[in-house]
Amino acid sequence: MQRLLSLKLPPQIHRNLSNGATNLSKANHCFSAPYATSSHSWRQQNVKFSHGVFSNPLFSKQLLANTHFRGDPSKVLAYRTVGLVRTQLGRRNFHSNSLVGSIRRSWRSSYGRFSTDGVVLCLIFTNVAVFLLWRVADSRFMMRNFMISVDNFTSGRVHTLITSAFSHISTWHLVSNMIGLYFFGTSIGRYFGPEFLLKLYLSGAVAGSVFYLLYHAFIVPSLQTQRGQLLSMHPSQTLGLGASGAVNAVMLLDIFLFPTKMVYFNLVIPVPAILLGIFMVGKDVLRIYEGDTLVSGSAHLGGAAMAAITWARVRRGRF
Repeated sequence: MQRLLSLKLPPQIHRNLSNGATNLSKANHCFSAPYATSSHSWRQQNVKFSHGVFSNPLFSKQLLANTHFRGDPSKVLAYRTVGLVRTQLGRRNFHSNSLVGSIRRSWRSSYGRFSTDGVVLCLIFTNVAVFLLWRVADSRFMMRNFMISVDNFTSGRVHTLITSAFSHISTWHLVSNMIGLYFFGTSIGRYFGPEFLLKLYLSGAVAGSVFYLLYHAFIVPSLQTQRGQLLSMHPSQTLGLGASGAVNAVMLLDIFLFPTKMVYFNLVIPVPAILLGIFMVGKDVLRIYEGDTLVSGSAHLGGAAMAAITWARVRRGRF
């Protein structure tokens, strides 16, 4: 629009200049009218501009003093007018961008009220709440909405990609995942903030669910064909749940970033973090090879893949 403005305005203002200074003011006022409908503050700026630019003798003297006339003085004055209008439009864009920036800063400041411990405790509380919901809610409802499977996903229950990562039936399964989330999640949040930790948990949950679906949709049927195995339940109906994929993403990212720090294997044996990471990934690969039907190595590896991607982005400064 600014480019069209610079092409059309000079002839119009030139014609108005031939009719006198009064017509020039009217032309300026008409020129600013299309932009005066956007907001009240912008109308005030345009009115002040149209009535104050040429009525100020100091401004007129400075304009004439700084102008090197090469040709028709009216054309030079017209181009100066277009430049002033472009300046006004630039200020308008600046104010709108400042408004968007202030909204973003306000959102981030309100989000920043949550601490790392607060996010970790909220995640643990949500997992515990779903664990208790299994005790009181209808089991069919929970299986449809808080467990991941190929049939659930293809039936339109896309939300199970995330809800299954907050769902536990076994008490030990819940306790072990929450212990890992607390210690390693607190470490990640301390370095990168609570927002980063929450995004990492949710990304690990989605990645673990996607790996689980791909494994049961393509790999398990081919393995059954190769080994001649027949199962009572089709792989697409196999249900999975647990926060292991999300927690694996948090744990392994911390291990990748700090491989030499000491951690406690099974909460007893102190070992370097890198050894724990190698054990975790190797154990999950072995589970897939052996066809473990109790623990999903594929979901764990999905969390590991998300940790590796995030680690690479952190090293490049893209987090």
